[in-house]
Amino acid sequence: MSQLFSTVSLGDLPLDNRIVIAPMCQYSAEAGNATAWHRIHLGQLAFSGAGLMIIEATAVEDIGRISPGDLGLWNDDNEAALKTVLEDVRRYSSIPIGIQLGHAGRKASCAVPWEGGQQIASDAGGWQTVAPSALSYTADEVKPVAMSINDLARVKQAFVESALRAARLGIALIEVHAAHGYLLHQFLSPLSNKRNDEYGGSLENRMRFPLDVFKAVREAVPASLPVGVRISATDWVEGGWEIKQSIAFSRELEALNCAYIHVSSGGLSEDQKISVGPNYQVPFARDIREQVSIPVIAVGLITEPQQAEDLLLQGEADLVALARGILYDPRWPWHAAAALDGKVQVPPQYLRSEPHDVKGILTQDQ
Repeated sequence: MSQLFSTVSLGDLPLDNRIVIAPMCQYSAEAGNATAWHRIHLGQLAFSGAGLMIIEATAVEDIGRISPGDLGLWNDDNEAALKTVLEDVRRYSSIPIGIQLGHAGRKASCAVPWEGGQQIASDAGGWQTVAPSALSYTADEVKPVAMSINDLARVKQAFVESALRAARLGIALIEVHAAHGYLLHQFLSPLSNKRNDEYGGSLENRMRFPLDVFKAVREAVPASLPVGVRISATDWVEGGWEIKQSIAFSRELEALNCAYIHVSSGGLSEDQKISVGPNYQVPFARDIREQVSIPVIAVGLITEPQQAEDLLLQGEADLVALARGILYDPRWPWHAAAALDGKVQVPPQYLRSEPHDVKGILTQDQ
């Protein structure tokens, strides 16, 4: 039997297979509210046959958005808009749906990628950013405001309130975003965290706020609702956050009942030097998996079914996440099932679409 199409659980959440749709920003919300785009986007991915779909990075407060088009879950309007989208998706698909909660920190107030992605000035609709320290991502950006203790308390509570909203929406899993150079990653990395209080300096201190946020979210939602964390295993910059620190952080998270670790990398510094190629982030997942007992998700240029199967068989990860690849091919799990003799669930309207030479890979979604 294919390992990719074997069952697995994240906390109390059972999954039919080990294919995860990674959170991918769509920059198509309005004042944080999900739109018709999200209904179409999530709807098509819900028919993919993946074991889990995680909704894009969702801001816990308005100034935590990467762009004005970011999805949010900080107020009643955001919650109501997302509710209608989820209701429509769930009407036709039983795929478990998670959500990634995050805060952009100093990487907020930016234009959407197809408009350049540069920081938006305050007189053009942008806003003042915040961060652990008053250090901007690039030299030409307005410096963020270093967060006070009161700011830390506000943001931690914002994560909690967004998590409670997610729980009310029936979200199956919460992922705390501590990767890609956003706020929690900014606290972790010595390149962006120059604080001289209990939240800066030593590794223990730099981990303190991200761990506080995770613990607060974990305690706020039902024990049956899995809460995991996405990390950048390395900054790809000398003297920055790196794999040994990521292992230490993962161990601390495991001790706090973290359901899984989702291992990505980079995003904190424009000085990063990344050697990109197939499986380029998988060794980080493997190194962390060797040191924790909770599931580890690998991601990053995993594009072929046998490639995904092999890394699972070799014990390098417990699950495989797809991002750009599944945007390009929303039926990737169908094709993987055909290649690996697996099965995926689809709506009954699609059952007759099976090619004659791969009969039996599609089963009816319940």
